[in-house]
Amino acid sequence: MKIALIAHLKFPIGQPYAGGLEMHTHLLARALKQKGHAVTLFAAAGSDPLLDPVAVCPPTGDSLGDPLIEAEIATTEHDAYQRIMDTVEEDGFDLVHNNSLHDLPLRRSRRMGIPWVTVLHTPPFPSLAAGVRAAVGNISYVAVSPTLAQTWQHLVPDVQVIGNGIDLSTFTFNPRADTPPFAIWSGRIVPEKGLHLAIDATRRAGLPLLFAGPLLDPDYWAAEIEPRLGPDLTYLGHLMHSDLAAYLGRARVAVVSPCWEEPFGLVVAEALACGTPVAAFRRGALADILDDACGRLGRADDVVELADAIRAAAELDRQACRRRAALLYDVEAMTARYEEVYRHLLEQRKPPHRRPLSQPSSATAHREPAHTAHPSGHAVHEKA
Repeated sequence: MKIALIAHLKFPIGQPYAGGLEMHTHLLARALKQKGHAVTLFAAAGSDPLLDPVAVCPPTGDSLGDPLIEAEIATTEHDAYQRIMDTVEEDGFDLVHNNSLHDLPLRRSRRMGIPWVTVLHTPPFPSLAAGVRAAVGNISYVAVSPTLAQTWQHLVPDVQVIGNGIDLSTFTFNPRADTPPFAIWSGRIVPEKGLHLAIDATRRAGLPLLFAGPLLDPDYWAAEIEPRLGPDLTYLGHLMHSDLAAYLGRARVAVVSPCWEEPFGLVVAEALACGTPVAAFRRGALADILDDACGRLGRADDVVELADAIRAAAELDRQACRRRAALLYDVEAMTARYEEVYRHLLEQRKPPHRRPLSQPSSATAHREPAHTAHPSGHAVHEKA
């Protein structure tokens, strides 16, 4: 298949990943290419050159609430997505896989006669919801967790669920955690990921904490993290996945502390793959990923309950954690499920099969009308 894969443009699609969406897009592009598909990745400059991406603009980043920067980002992204859509219309793709989180590709999809798959990676926000409303009936939608699918049900009632996958050959199993034990936290260092609460909870649980991830909000660091720094905390920096996996596999427990309704939680799947049980707030899709064999959940934003969850999770069986990750979150299985969606859409688009016409007899040939089959030419799009 010739596939247009549209990324979002905030950060490059490559390591070290700025977040889960960058990782997901990178792994999907790589896996589809390995399966022989012709994938064109439209992404921000600086993306992994091994994916042969089409760089459409510099990474647009985050405005951090600055209205002038926000307006500049909006203009840059609008123009870039216009150029992407112009190319998609002209270059004869079989289908589009849309990971952009932007409304413009959704709006322009109505002009195209090829199948679209749009993956919902976040809860509804105004501009994305408006784009979905404009494109309803024209696109197949996939949500990355059952909980996220529920949040979109009022707009996309028949959304299919395909959980995100991870590279199990990178996040390898470690049967034994380090002694003395430590906890680990990884993710974007921004308010909605709640690192400050993870620090408070691990201290209460009596464990030192190692943490890793990109520092994307200096004000949050200065206000909430820097005052909490001490000898029981170690900042590892923004790690490549091989390095992150090594630390995850040595940890006794991984702490996940979202302050928003987490739509998936790739850090959870990564920790489980390494054999590391997870303690987390009960938010969003975390209850979809974890079960009692591999994790413990505490009430949202409750440091005392999270500390209790850390102590309990630290005693869980590491083999059970790996089994759950291998069963549910293998990138190869995820890619195969997307391929099923693609094939179904392309099958739906084919004209109906026509049986060959029988030859009329010589006695009736002069009376038989000529039959010419005319396929409709209309692409059929169904929600996945």
